[in-house]
Amino acid sequence: MSRLPPAILLMGPTASGKTTLALEMARRFPLEIISVDSALVFRDMNIGTAKPDATTLARFPHRLIDLISPEESYSAARFCREALAAMTEITAAGRVPLLVGGTMLYYKALQEGLADLPQADAATRAALEAEAREKGWPALHAELAMRDPQTAARLAPHDSQRIQRALEVCRLSRRPMSELLAKGKSAPPPWRFLPLALLPTERGILHERIATRFLAMLSNGLIEEVENLRRRYVLSSDLPSMRAVGYRQVWAWMEGEFSRAELADRGIFATRRLAKRQITWLTNTLTREAFDCLDAKVGARLTERIAEFLRREGRGRQT
Repeated sequence: MSRLPPAILLMGPTASGKTTLALEMARRFPLEIISVDSALVFRDMNIGTAKPDATTLARFPHRLIDLISPEESYSAARFCREALAAMTEITAAGRVPLLVGGTMLYYKALQEGLADLPQADAATRAALEAEAREKGWPALHAELAMRDPQTAARLAPHDSQRIQRALEVCRLSRRPMSELLAKGKSAPPPWRFLPLALLPTERGILHERIATRFLAMLSNGLIEEVENLRRRYVLSSDLPSMRAVGYRQVWAWMEGEFSRAELADRGIFATRRLAKRQITWLTNTLTREAFDCLDAKVGARLTERIAEFLRREGRGRQT
């Protein structure tokens, strides 16, 4: 039986140092980076997404960033298609894909395959958004509870993006999304994955990093970035781009929902909640080898593990 080509997954919560370590690994090994981040796909969203700067991208190109307008939506299914295409190109060139980011659903979909769900339908989504504006998302959550109790039970009443998708599937297929998910998934991709996770041994230190980083984003122009986005594009608070952590809080402040003095605290709190969800995925759902992201020697430990993996796969040359 032929061996599968190797690919490396570098997962972790926000502020765990994924990008810095990915760049270090790309300097040492014949790797090419693929972003696994649902916010980095948006053009002109740079500060709040901590997107690598132009100099870094020129030296270490990242696949799957700056793909779409903030007016558009991106899905796990599209990510899988485009990630697999990029992985195929990288492998064919004799290099190894290094998938880096914090969108855990994308990792799960890539490794395990996706169920056969109907594709997004613009008319159905527009109808659902109109209903939500009139009735509110909790009312649509109640409708979902009648159509698909299993899916509704795991969603919060204000989780607009997931409620919309679940109802869209119900209306298009006339079947509950939970039933379609249970039917089975597409085959996993033909790569041998090395899943590595950066996890903090002390949450408090990660929380300090998150606070420092969000304050730096505000100092570096996050508010001005959102102002420019609102001028350049036709946006609303319901769009996935403006629901991203940081952007959602700046938007809400601009709409007068709270004072400027509260903005930093709200952004930091939301980012910490995001990190908690990411850590829960990594500890409860995704297979991985864990490394302490707070360890001063984490770079050396990752280098050793990746070198071992690539040697075993016949790709052990360091650059």
